[in-house]
Amino acid sequence: MASVTRAVLASSADPAQRHRLVEIRDNLIARITEAEQEGWLGEIEGLQVSLASAEEKLTQLDAEQVRQRQVIDLGMPRFSQIATRISTARGPSS
Repeated sequence: MASVTRAVLASSADPAQRHRLVEIRDNLIARITEAEQEGWLGEIEGLQVSLASAEEKLTQLDAEQVRQRQVIDLGMPRFSQIATRISTARGPSS
C-alpha cells in the first residue's frame, strides 16, 4: 500500500484516478486515528505528510475540472469582416 500511495501522490493529477485518491486520503485519515490511539507518534508525522499531499492533489484535480468547464467565447467572424479582408488583400479589381 505504501508504495502504491507514494506512486499515486507523486504522479501528475489524473482525473480518472480521483476515486483512488479519495480512497487513499480516507485510508490515511483512518491510519492517523489508529496511530494516535496506539501512541505511534513516529508514524503520525509521516502519515500527515502523505495526507497533506493527497489533499493537495485532490484540490489540484478539482481546480483543473473547474478550469476545463469554463467556456471561452472566441467569437465568430461575420461574413462582412471576412469579405473585407479578402478584397483588401487582393487589391482593387481591374
